[in-house]
Amino acid sequence: MAQQPALRRAMGGFDATTVGVGAMIGAGAFVVFAPAAAAAGGLLPLAVVIAGFVAYCNAAATASLAVRYPSSGGTYVYGREQLGHWPGFLAGWGFVTGKLASCAAMALTFGVYAAPGAAKAAAVAAVVGLTVVNLFGVTRTALGTRVIVSIVVPVLAFVIVVAFDSPTVADQGASGPEGVGGVLQAAALLFFAFAGYARIATMGEEVRNPGRNIPAAIFGALGFTLVLYVLLALSLLHALGPAGLAGTTAPLREVIDAAVPGEGSTGRAGAVVTITAALASLGALLALIAGVGRTSLAMARGGDLPRVLARVSSRHAVPWVADIATAGVVVVLLLATDVLTVVGFSSFGVLVYYAVANIAAFTLTDRQWYAPRWLNLVGAAACLLLAFTLPGMSVLTMLAVLAVGLVARAVVLRRRRRA
Repeated sequence: MAQQPALRRAMGGFDATTVGVGAMIGAGAFVVFAPAAAAAGGLLPLAVVIAGFVAYCNAAATASLAVRYPSSGGTYVYGREQLGHWPGFLAGWGFVTGKLASCAAMALTFGVYAAPGAAKAAAVAAVVGLTVVNLFGVTRTALGTRVIVSIVVPVLAFVIVVAFDSPTVADQGASGPEGVGGVLQAAALLFFAFAGYARIATMGEEVRNPGRNIPAAIFGALGFTLVLYVLLALSLLHALGPAGLAGTTAPLREVIDAAVPGEGSTGRAGAVVTITAALASLGALLALIAGVGRTSLAMARGGDLPRVLARVSSRHAVPWVADIATAGVVVVLLLATDVLTVVGFSSFGVLVYYAVANIAAFTLTDRQWYAPRWLNLVGAAACLLLAFTLPGMSVLTMLAVLAVGLVARAVVLRRRRRA
């Protein structure tokens, strides 16, 4: 294949932070709080804090590695460079497969809110439209995410205030795992909502002054989102109770329904929440498509995915083949899944990805103050612990997917050696 042009360093620190916030908020606020409440009950805020701590461990490892390797691909590149090709492939394959499921979840969330009677058609349209936005360059991606975040955050703040102002709902108990197991399973599910900062690292080749901007963007996005999620968890439990929160697919709209009788989803307040949910899902989907495309680009450069995925547009400096392939796979997934079933799959794949990141960071000789070696060990152990507390079907499915990838790579390498 002919030499491909490099990606363009077009994003500053603020744009990179916005991309991370946009990727996290869409997933957390509108998808994962209900199943997490079903597992943790009234201890949901504790599960949020645990997920946030594990996310900090992973963010510290990712940031220190991104300073050392400021190129597209994230932990796929870090694992290859620090641990070897097989751990790098495991991380990249876990990220790509997990995040393809996340893309489908975000697209379907948009469809459910924006067009309840034609959710899948709307989801496909969203994937196609946002892929086109990505194809016009990363600055368009950052600008689109900035606009969406500037709308979503004030509305979420409004819902939090309304929820805290509502009468307290008595704890009726939420079905599901209990005690430590339930809290850990909820934290594992909630980790799905914190994984958006990975998009900053996977787009590291497009960030200006990466040694300064990437760590600042990762920690800024994570800190802002953690505070927002804790407030959201406390307010939703206050307004709906554990059982009510666990039993709804649209908790923020439920808060408006309960607080403003007669408004509901058809009134102005309910309509604002519905539109905001759709926009937040679009923001997350926009960043997800970009992140999967960049990791696919890096894996194609390394020979672990078809070489054609390494093609970069000379005009817009984007991995256009990888982005289009990502959209195609997501459209196929949309025809065979729903909003929530893929959350566990995605969480498992991404937790494996970050376990590799922590182990890779442990081997660095140049240490950053925010990533001591002991934190890398804690992060790796916590990722594996949370991964195996997920629902059994999610664990088994993703183990099978990872195994298929590893076997396929072994077969390809054997054929190349023979050739």
